[in-house]
Amino acid sequence: MSYRIGLVGKPSVGKSTFFNAATMNDVPEGAYPFTTIDPSVGEAYVRVECAAPEFDETCTPNVGVCRDGTRFVPIELVDVAGLVPGAHEGRGLGNQFLTDLNETDALVHVVDFSGKTDIEGERTEGHDPREDIDFLEEELDAWYLDVLSKGLEKYETRYQGSEAAIEEELAEQMSAFGISKDEMKRVILAQGLELEPETWDGEDREELAREIRKRTKPMVVAANKTDTPEARENWAEITSDPDYDHLSFVPASAHAEKALKNADEAGVVDYTAGDDDFAIVGDVSDEQAAGLDAIRDHVTEYGGTGVQAALEAAVFDVLGCIAVFPGSANGSKDEKGVFRDCFLLPEGATTEDFAYHIHSDIGEGLLHGTDCRSGRQVGTDHDLSHRDVIELISTKQAAP
Repeated sequence: MSYRIGLVGKPSVGKSTFFNAATMNDVPEGAYPFTTIDPSVGEAYVRVECAAPEFDETCTPNVGVCRDGTRFVPIELVDVAGLVPGAHEGRGLGNQFLTDLNETDALVHVVDFSGKTDIEGERTEGHDPREDIDFLEEELDAWYLDVLSKGLEKYETRYQGSEAAIEEELAEQMSAFGISKDEMKRVILAQGLELEPETWDGEDREELAREIRKRTKPMVVAANKTDTPEARENWAEITSDPDYDHLSFVPASAHAEKALKNADEAGVVDYTAGDDDFAIVGDVSDEQAAGLDAIRDHVTEYGGTGVQAALEAAVFDVLGCIAVFPGSANGSKDEKGVFRDCFLLPEGATTEDFAYHIHSDIGEGLLHGTDCRSGRQVGTDHDLSHRDVIELISTKQAAP
C-alpha cells in the first residue's frame, strides 16, 4: 500500500465511525473528546475498473478483491487524533497530532455538517461548519508558517559566503513535507515573490506557507451527516460559497455506510461499497425497513453514502493518482493466475517509475515496456495513463 490517507476532524463528528465504515475495523466510537487517542491504521480501498475482462480473463488479486468487474485496491487509512484549536501550539495532543498528520499523503477532513457539535466537539445546535473547515486550515497554516519561519531564520543567519539559494534552504527545512528545492522555487515564483526573502513582508510569508501546505497536504472535506435536514441546508450554502472553491467536498453519511456494510455481512442486504443502491435480501422488522428506506433516500440523492467517494476523491482527484496493471503482451499466465496486481502511482509516472515501484532490480535492468492493449512498445520515459496494462521488459527479475 503506497498511499496513506489521513482522517482528521474535531472530536465527536463521526470520524471514528467513518474510519470503521471504510475499514470495517472496530475502534471506539463515542460522542466525547478524544475517543481516539493513538492513531488507528486500517486498510481501506479505492475502486478501479478491472482490466481483466478486456482480455477475456478473470483476475486473481494478490491483495484487495474484485467484485463484478470492480477492483478494490488497498490504501492505508490513518485515523489521526487530537485536532483541537491551538494544536500547533501543543494544545490537545499537539505535536503528536502534527507528527501523525505529516506521515500521510492527503487528508480527508470529516466535518459535522449538521451543526450539532461546537468547535470543541461538544453538543450544540446551529453551529456553522465553516468554522470547523477554517480552523483546520488555520491550524495547518500556522504549523507550516512556523517551520517556514525557522528556515528563513537559518537563511538570514547563515555563514557569510554561503551560496545556498533560498529555495534550497527552505526545501531542506521543510523536507518533512515532501517538497523539493525545484518545487519550492516554483511555489515562490508562482506567488509573485522574488528569490530574495528580505523583500517579503509578513503577509507574503503567510501566503507562501499556505500555498506550500495546499500543495503538500491536499484535502477533501467529507460533509458528514448529510442525511439530516440541517446538514443538507449547510451543504447547499457552503458548497456555493466562493471562499471554499479551493476545496473538494463530498456529501457523506458514515453511519449509513457502516449500517449497510453490517447488514451486508449479516445477509440482510446486498451492498457493495460505493454503490448508489442496495437490495434487501433478508428478513427485516418494520423499524429496520424504515431505517433502510431512509438510507436509500440518502444514497439515491447523493450517489452513495460518500465514504467510498471521499477516499477516491483524495486519491484520484486531489492526489491525481493513476492505477496501472502489470500485464503480459502474449497473454501467458502462470499457475498463480493473471492480473494479480494493480498499483497506484503518482500522476506523470513513467514506465521506468512503474518498474522501480515494483522492484529496484526490474527498474535497473529495464529495457522498455509494452502496452498490452495495443502491443506497442513504449519507452522508459513514456507517461503512463490510468488503467494502463504494461508488460515490463527487463534484463533482471525481482529478487525473491
